[in-house]
Amino acid sequence: MAAQTHFPPFLPPHLTHFPLHPTLQTLTFPLKRVPFRCSASPKQDQTRPGKGDPVSKGVDPVGFLAKNGITHKGFAQFLRERYKALKDLKEELLTRHMDFKELATGYELFGAHRHPQHRVDFMEWAPGARYCALVGDFNGWSPTENCAREGHFGHDDYGCWFIILEDKLREGEQPDELYFQQYNYVDDYDKGDSGISAEEILKRTNDEYWEPGEDRFIKNRYELVAKMYEQLFGPNGPQKEEELEEIPDAETRYKAYREQHKDKPPEFFRYDVIDSGKEYDIYNVIDDPISREKFLNKKPPLAYWLETRKGRKAWLKKYAPAIPHGAKYRVYFNTPDGAIERVPAWATYVLPDVDGKLNCAVHWEPPPDCGYKWKNERPKPSKSLRIYECHVGICGVEPKVSSFNEFTEKILPHVKESGYNAIQLFGVIEHQDYFTAGYRVTNMFAVSSRYGTPEDFKRLVDEAHGLGLLVFLDIVHSYAASDEVVGLSQFDGSNDCFFHTGKRGHHKFWGTRMFKYEDPEVLHYLLSNLNWWVTEYHIDGFHFHSLSSMMYTHNGFAAFTGDIEEYCNQYVDRDALIYLVLANDILHDLHPNIITIAEDATNYPGLCELTSLGGLGFDYYVNLSVPDMWSSYLENVPENEWSMRKIVATLIGNRSYADKMLIYAENHNQSISGGRSLTEILFGAIENWSNISSASLLRGCSLHKIIRLITFSISGGAYLNFMGNEFGHPERVEFPKPSNNFSFSLANRRWDLLEAEGIHCDLFSFDKDLMKLDEKEKVLSRRPPNVHQVNDDTKVISYSRGPLLFIFNFHPTASYDSYYLGVEEAGEYQIILNTDEKKYGGQGIIPTNQYICRTTTKRVDGLRNCLVVPLPSRTAQVYKLTRISRV
Repeated sequence: MAAQTHFPPFLPPHLTHFPLHPTLQTLTFPLKRVPFRCSASPKQDQTRPGKGDPVSKGVDPVGFLAKNGITHKGFAQFLRERYKALKDLKEELLTRHMDFKELATGYELFGAHRHPQHRVDFMEWAPGARYCALVGDFNGWSPTENCAREGHFGHDDYGCWFIILEDKLREGEQPDELYFQQYNYVDDYDKGDSGISAEEILKRTNDEYWEPGEDRFIKNRYELVAKMYEQLFGPNGPQKEEELEEIPDAETRYKAYREQHKDKPPEFFRYDVIDSGKEYDIYNVIDDPISREKFLNKKPPLAYWLETRKGRKAWLKKYAPAIPHGAKYRVYFNTPDGAIERVPAWATYVLPDVDGKLNCAVHWEPPPDCGYKWKNERPKPSKSLRIYECHVGICGVEPKVSSFNEFTEKILPHVKESGYNAIQLFGVIEHQDYFTAGYRVTNMFAVSSRYGTPEDFKRLVDEAHGLGLLVFLDIVHSYAASDEVVGLSQFDGSNDCFFHTGKRGHHKFWGTRMFKYEDPEVLHYLLSNLNWWVTEYHIDGFHFHSLSSMMYTHNGFAAFTGDIEEYCNQYVDRDALIYLVLANDILHDLHPNIITIAEDATNYPGLCELTSLGGLGFDYYVNLSVPDMWSSYLENVPENEWSMRKIVATLIGNRSYADKMLIYAENHNQSISGGRSLTEILFGAIENWSNISSASLLRGCSLHKIIRLITFSISGGAYLNFMGNEFGHPERVEFPKPSNNFSFSLANRRWDLLEAEGIHCDLFSFDKDLMKLDEKEKVLSRRPPNVHQVNDDTKVISYSRGPLLFIFNFHPTASYDSYYLGVEEAGEYQIILNTDEKKYGGQGIIPTNQYICRTTTKRVDGLRNCLVVPLPSRTAQVYKLTRISRV
């Protein structure tokens, strides 16, 4: 006879519920019995605060409006309605998930996962499908061998399909004695192969776990039953069912019981409960305090239970994996329109089509000795971010697709040497078309297989952390690729699974699919995706790409005048904004050091405000106007017509969020899609460099340096540079595509230009010293600048940040031997960075004996002190206040 199973109620569910098998023995760990009585207190209304859910107390949905002096009734009403919709959505989500942490960990349930009981569980969401199966090389691509069971065991009301793939018993092996026998596959995989039987562990449990006398009813399991029987029917009660008399109803029996004990005091009946139709909380238990304390101090015999698990060696000896590591598979659906095959939405590794075959997912379950072991802790975020933007595929000199390992070995040391403290990777998430630079994502949970394996990417991130570099990921949740076979479009045969239907479901110009952010399952998918990259790959932050595409139904392709009405009219997608609030709340709650960056061309109000004040909760926002301004000036406007006021106004942006701004002179966008990098605009095509005049070379080198210096230093708490632009990469980026006959000639980086002395080494030296300037003087983390002079006639700009004074002369021809500039503090100023030094490719016009200047008492620029400085054309100097004079 199988032993009775009793597990404590606080054990994990997978340890307490087992399907019983009629022919196999069941191992049990009996639990100590404590007398409990049920109280008659009414059931309480219990609320369940969710993880990551900001409580209503202290939340002001329009708080940032008053903070910034914005008075717009329509926008305030919009924010209040958005907050109410957010609260309603959270209530709905918490009816389906225990808390918000569970909401953001769907990857633990969906997809293919190895279960401890020698099997693989697969789950997928496809509400439009009628039948679901897994097909792959492990089952001969059969659509019937591994399918979901009928009814609720294989398909729930939300459209989730569940498939169990049992491991196959090897020839000559016998089934496990225990039906619920579990195995250690990865963690403690070398344990459990001692050969000790379950019976021996059970006996040791009874001997070691129970105190004397506590196992009385375990060893004599019928004693208690016999006593209850005797109490009910007497010592000579009926022995057969036919001998039983008719049992009175409960009320009659209770009246007889009260009559029998009518001489007892009232407290004898204090635990009696009469069913009056009122609901009671059966779990509000009243017990003996001494017994309760003893019970709470008694730890469950979990260690004995875990000891029954066998190791990986025993598992491989007895079973052949149902779906082995590296197996290729797809999910098969029967739909109203016929049978279809798709790459699973939660697949973590996907191989592109080979030899004309369809894309397929790869079951990634490496053996413990082959899986990557993390070595380094994550660096703590810096108050000033110097971000190096990278693309793995084009990181090599050779015209080919480079790998994660090549990036780790060659690029990471260069980034560290250059002085940056973070890298931002784009194009890492799996995408079908290489020429899209990774922005038309097909598989949200998979690293791109064209660069290597998941373990290779983990090594990249780990090595970056070892060098003190944060790792940010360019995430695209604003749209998805329209591919149907490999992507999410028409995933279950219907047009409204993950995306909107009709025109709303397609990007206005790009043809990509637009997510249905109000759907709980879509939110479950996207929020889990963010948490997946942080948990699985130790990503330190996200750059949210093209938010204007998701925040407006016109996808951001509309003329914006700056009127606040444009941020709350009928074209604003409220559900998308609510998703961004949820994403930031949950990410920052689960991972307090996470950094989120918003890329929005419309400057939506409250991007970097706290969600408790009605904001969206981002840490930084991108000033997209700056690179467009520099490209426009260099290509279309003569230098003598450049507006210094426009330059300063564009660079500073919104002073209220100056410390939250990510700024750059150019990123990959300026070099891709037919554009040109600043170096290519300044110097022309590299094949013509041999014929370029020294004056043109000096002009290009000078502008390259002062543009980067003023962009870096005038405002913002974060700065970004695209890979190769720090040394003036001379070529644009062009991915292989039909229009260039799939050529890789421009899909690389010319690191070889740094091997010989020349302009590229000079520019690189300047950029390194620019990063050192921030490392030593904390430029980016200082308060916003005090602008002293912006002169459109002389083309001079000057401003200070802390003890640092920045002076720029953008004039193409005019140099000034003695230029008067106002300063706040009187004292001695010394040049600590000069763009005109010869080591930076300059002329070295200012001699080193003029690097120290002293102020004079003269009112200039509205300030009572002034400096008289030399100012050559197209140069910039950074002065530091080294000695203060007290008057």
